[in-house]
Amino acid sequence: TPSFPPATPLTRPPPITAEVKLLTTPTTTTSTEDVESLLSDIPDVRNQVAAPPDNEAAAVTSSPGGVTPATPNNTTPNATNDNVRYRVPKLSKSRGDQIDINPAQLIEYEKITQTDESALQQAVRELEEKVAREEEEKKRKEEEAEKAETTQIDNKDIEEEEVKMQELTDDQKSQIMTSQDFRAFFDSASRVIEKALSEKIDPYFPYCGDNIKDSGDTADEMLRCDRVFEDERWTRNRCVTSFDVHGKFSELLLTSYNNNEEAPNEPEGVVLVWNKKFSKTSPEYIFHCQSPVMAACFAKFQPNLILGGTYSGQIVAWDMRAGKRTPIQRSPLSASAHTHPVFCLQVVGTQNAHNLISIATDGKLCSWSLDMLSQPQDQLELQQKNRIVAVTSMSFALGEVNSFLVGSEEGVLFSCSRHGNKAGINDAFEGHHGPVTGIDFNKAVGQGDFSHLFISSSTDWTVKLWSNKISKPLHSFENATDYVFDAKWSPVHPAVFATVDAMGRLDIWNINTDTEIPVVSVQTNARSAINRLQWSTNGREIHVGDCDGKVFVYEVKEKLAS
Repeated sequence: TPSFPPATPLTRPPPITAEVKLLTTPTTTTSTEDVESLLSDIPDVRNQVAAPPDNEAAAVTSSPGGVTPATPNNTTPNATNDNVRYRVPKLSKSRGDQIDINPAQLIEYEKITQTDESALQQAVRELEEKVAREEEEKKRKEEEAEKAETTQIDNKDIEEEEVKMQELTDDQKSQIMTSQDFRAFFDSASRVIEKALSEKIDPYFPYCGDNIKDSGDTADEMLRCDRVFEDERWTRNRCVTSFDVHGKFSELLLTSYNNNEEAPNEPEGVVLVWNKKFSKTSPEYIFHCQSPVMAACFAKFQPNLILGGTYSGQIVAWDMRAGKRTPIQRSPLSASAHTHPVFCLQVVGTQNAHNLISIATDGKLCSWSLDMLSQPQDQLELQQKNRIVAVTSMSFALGEVNSFLVGSEEGVLFSCSRHGNKAGINDAFEGHHGPVTGIDFNKAVGQGDFSHLFISSSTDWTVKLWSNKISKPLHSFENATDYVFDAKWSPVHPAVFATVDAMGRLDIWNINTDTEIPVVSVQTNARSAINRLQWSTNGREIHVGDCDGKVFVYEVKEKLAS
């Protein structure tokens, strides 16, 4: 068996590496000289590496930097150079391509783009933006329009100021002030302003009850003077001849006056309409004519008309809508109408059939149509035993159009009829010893029928209670100390009536309480006789007028009125 010497361990020589640097900068290129220079830098290690034995296959490995021979494990470093095989690496030239690589781009992301929105949300957002744009456009247009309007108003104000600054001549001023339109406007506007300025309202009035006092039964508390109406020009030194209350507007009070002897240039007859609703003291309407007005009343079914009977015998009519103070109609001064003073005037009938009844002191009764005063529709002579009755007062019962009562200068009362077989005077009621100054039917509506009762006043200082069923007086009230000029029943209480006398005294009677003395008697502030009186429609006020043209409005307490 052959013997072999012990194997000497082989050590692997260090690998031959070649490091090739590829320059890729845009400004660097690789030429042939550079490759040869690179190869010359590789160390020659042919004498340092031993070749492997023949029976062993030589393995060659390649590295990125060059070629590395693989040797078996039994190769010793002390082997001779003859037993070593060398492999010279083959290098070849190759074409190098230049590649330019741009630097990476930095991309920034926003949150809104990273969020995935649905199509509905996007549509809503677009709609909101559209609405916002439309609102802004609308607001802008409104601002522009407002600005244009303001500019236009400013320009108009400037033009008006320029027009106002034009000075009118005296002729132009006189022409404007005398024009009918200006007078109508000034008259209407002055009434409104006067009403507003005359109001006296206490804004601090306490409603807690501290100002309420216990009411007693004294005359001042049962009957209190609330208003006084007078006018320096139109009522001074004129005697109040009649009263009437508007049927629709109860705050309107009509008063007629006779002539003022101290003012011959003023109209002789005057009719004023006062307004009790407002605090102003001037009349609401002023009407006049050329003869003293002895009686006046509102046309019951034509509330814009005012009718008057004059001392000359004419019947006149004024229209509150006409805007003028003179009559719009008047009856003729002829034998076909009145030729004596007319003291009695009243509208009777219904809405569809009504007439104006007038009676003069010559005993002639005339029936008129309010649409035509040129001629009476009907006439009637009131005579008693072929003697003319000088009528001073007249009264119709409630709802009556045919039968009526009249008082005469002889102190006798007569019941009369307008139509029928008994047209004229029917019965006589004797009892007074002086001219009858007032007569009034009981018009209170209640459980009982008192329409047959009436009262009369006279210059014989008495007031008498009558029934149209008996020719003699039922009772005589003789408390007065002077002429009794008027007497009127309460419109709501069938047992209450009022009287006024020449001493300036106002008496309230209640025949259920006492028939000897009045329940309330007050001395008015009148400096002369009280000539006429009139109740309000609700019975809570009494209007009295004196011979100096003053009108006193008294408030009647509920305890006395009802």
